[in-house]
Amino acid sequence: MTKHVLSLLVEDTPGLLTRVAGLFARRGFNIHSLAVGVTEIPGLSRITVVVDVESQPLEQVTKQLNKLINVVKIVELDPAVSVQRQHMLVKVRADNSTRGNVLEVVNLFRASVVDYHPDALVIEITGDQGKVEAFQKAITPFGIKEISQSGLLALGRGPKSISERALR
Repeated sequence: MTKHVLSLLVEDTPGLLTRVAGLFARRGFNIHSLAVGVTEIPGLSRITVVVDVESQPLEQVTKQLNKLINVVKIVELDPAVSVQRQHMLVKVRADNSTRGNVLEVVNLFRASVVDYHPDALVIEITGDQGKVEAFQKAITPFGIKEISQSGLLALGRGPKSISERALR
């Protein structure tokens, strides 16, 4: 299984995300992660999608995406030349007897406590996939009550941007 990270610059139009996701589904691709947000250009959004590719070429679906009128630009982001981060919130059990140990793990991973309750902490961590997974594994013995995780966010390294290239 090979994962590919695609960054799509798209116009803000209702239903576009459904059409994009539908293209992947119709071609039999599994979407591993999906994140959507505004960009520095009013009226445009960025969709970052991580897709699992096994036997089918990714080129087929990117050609179909380019045919959608509201898709401005598509770039595949190689991990070696891009910055990729995940964001996770974890609610973990942390009573008086375990709180100190939980905070040691939080500090070790440079995470942050964003909410406190006498019996639980909500912890925020941001990092690459390996860091986030290692943190989750380290905190599991204390008792995870809930997890909420964003899709992968990614930008290419260096001075060029997808929006500059698309607007030329």
